[in-house]
Amino acid sequence: MTAARKPRSSGNWRAVYGGPILLGVLSTAGLLTALLSEGAGRYFSWIAVGAPVVITAWFFARRRRT
Repeated sequence: MTAARKPRSSGNWRAVYGGPILLGVLSTAGLLTALLSEGAGRYFSWIAVGAPVVITAWFFARRRRT
């Protein structure tokens, strides 16, 4: 039989959800900037939309090495 599990509650929701929320806000800001802005805003939109892709690729590459 398996032992009963204790519920884990870290109490710090930012440690779990902070990164994904930040990436979501960054992506949304980049998409809105791409739609509504011209000039320098276009560069921000490329960086903001590309950042989640780069960060995800970096984490997957780091995970495979270890």
